[in-house]
Amino acid sequence: MKEDFYDILGLSKNASEAEIKKAYRKKAIEYHPDKNPGDKTAEEKFKKAAEAYEVLSDPDKKARYDQFGHQAFEGGGFGGGGMNMDDIFSQFGDIFGGGFGGFGGFGGGGRQRRVKGSNLRIRVKLTLEEIANGVEKKIKVKRKIQAAGTTYKTCGTCNGTGQVTRITNTILGRMQTATTCSTCGGAGQSIDHRPSDADAQGLKVSEETVSIKIPAGVEDGMQLKVSGKGNEAPGNGIAGDLLVAIEEVEHSELQREGNNLHYDLYISFSEAALGASREIDTVSGKVRIKIEEGVQSGKILRLRGKGIPSLNGYGKGDLLVHVNVWTPKTLNKEQREFFEKMAKDDHFRPNPDSGEKSFFEKVKDMFS
Repeated sequence: MKEDFYDILGLSKNASEAEIKKAYRKKAIEYHPDKNPGDKTAEEKFKKAAEAYEVLSDPDKKARYDQFGHQAFEGGGFGGGGMNMDDIFSQFGDIFGGGFGGFGGFGGGGRQRRVKGSNLRIRVKLTLEEIANGVEKKIKVKRKIQAAGTTYKTCGTCNGTGQVTRITNTILGRMQTATTCSTCGGAGQSIDHRPSDADAQGLKVSEETVSIKIPAGVEDGMQLKVSGKGNEAPGNGIAGDLLVAIEEVEHSELQREGNNLHYDLYISFSEAALGASREIDTVSGKVRIKIEEGVQSGKILRLRGKGIPSLNGYGKGDLLVHVNVWTPKTLNKEQREFFEKMAKDDHFRPNPDSGEKSFFEKVKDMFS
């Protein structure tokens, strides 16, 4: 199983934002590749710390992780998974300020800053069946990529560092500040040659089919991430991400409540009195259920495990079948005479003390 993010950073689950940042900085300094050249174990720990920080430093991601664990980010490279060294240096370099204890990885050191391309956002509609079973979607996405034939040269303003350092004299002494190079936008490179179909950054729009694996149990409004499938960046930059917003399509007969599903089953007076066998829809196909004779309107039948799987893999919800006895609005002469006669029969008189649970008791049982 994947290691817990809090354990990786040595934190408790109620750690503050400042404590999370401090813990990540400590781990990153300890396992930084410039401090541990050629040490694959240290490099792996460095990546794990960055992955943990990416999730725990983001309030939305942290809330999803606290609720669902690693399952909230699995499938198709979602969430914090799949980070490489370029991702880490690009996203979290500023956490060390202007320097990194003499090492060249962050700030004004020897490692060239790599610009990340912009993210793309799409909305994917899913049926209740697709949500219940998980699905792989192939989506056409228009994204910017580097045009063939585009070449770059080292930026003459920042000499390829992507930053310009300025020293100013203040009453407190000499102060050094580093800002993003305005000439190359922080890429460290500028266009040397570009074909006619490329924009000013050497990029062009291309349509690509992206395969997205969506895990079972996602919810409407949830956002997933496919790493590296956003717009590419010029020069030696890294691609942005594709952000996938989930939209749940309303089912014709089933209503979702968390991981549970609700189904309204309407039966006739005759079926209620004599019992019946009925076929109903579920997210995994049709099932046949037995209606006991003498069933009362409002009774709830629970089909365990016929709901939506938990996103964290801990079981499934239930399908709650609400029995509704349908009262006919019109009667012919023969039917009316029958019910008029039965109105005086003790078997047709309401008898709530017969052991049948009240509506509120049924609701209580439903949530127990």
